[in-house]
Amino acid sequence: MTVAQLVPDVRTLSDRLEARDYFAAQGLAAALFCAVRLPQALLLEGEAGVGKTQAAKSLAATLGSPLIRLQCFEGITASQALYEWNYPRQLLDIRLAESRGDSLDGHSLFSREYLFRRPLLQALEHPGPTPAVLLIDEVDRADEEFEAFLLEMLAEAAITIPELGTIRAVVPPVVILTSNRTRDLHDALKRRCLYHWIDYPDVDLTTRIVRRRVPEAPPVLAGQIANAVQRLRELDVQKPPGLAEAIDWARAAQLLGISLLTAETTHQTLASVLKYREDQDVARDRGLAWIAGS
Repeated sequence: MTVAQLVPDVRTLSDRLEARDYFAAQGLAAALFCAVRLPQALLLEGEAGVGKTQAAKSLAATLGSPLIRLQCFEGITASQALYEWNYPRQLLDIRLAESRGDSLDGHSLFSREYLFRRPLLQALEHPGPTPAVLLIDEVDRADEEFEAFLLEMLAEAAITIPELGTIRAVVPPVVILTSNRTRDLHDALKRRCLYHWIDYPDVDLTTRIVRRRVPEAPPVLAGQIANAVQRLRELDVQKPPGLAEAIDWARAAQLLGISLLTAETTHQTLASVLKYREDQDVARDRGLAWIAGS
């Protein structure tokens, strides 16, 4: 089945994502649809825990494609993202050749059989028939030099390896970049991407998501958690809770046999939703009963 048949329109993609337990708002579903069908890289920004990474995972599952993830970090280099040469094997083959009285030239040593393929090269070489989904996660953690390195791949679906030349994708990957906005990304990178900001979902959608992801949790509890998370975001906390924390909260409550949020049960489970001691102090000062809505 072709990509056009799998996702003929935005509504179908939204329904297929929901079948994978991912509820995409209309704007996000449209952005993902364009990323798949154009194809063009999509930059997803938003607070931590709103479902940026999960969007890429669910999209890959929907397409029946592999998810290839590159986790960015400070100081990441092109070789860590694209490829490295297998120097120990090259050295071993040189010594074996010398022991036989043979020689290996540079062309033989720098061929594909000596490549360690990292995520970017894996995504470009994916044979299809559906495109791989390449997740470049938390690109804002990398530096501007690494951003510049990504430009060729985003613009041309190609990467140049000096020893081998330019490698072009037969089936261009669907590229999803995520950012928590710890720093501003360069305009050159943004120009090559579609863009979508994922906001916190409202109470009704949060309730639906929690009920889908934690089906064992009582419906009333799911609604209470959705409302409580919304209240916590009103406080002056370092890390406002997102969807991930709401789901963690429901799982912790379900494990402890809690069916309703009260001041007491909120006290027992607050650590599953607020991950800084200072944030917990702020919440307790405001009142556990207020958080629970009781």
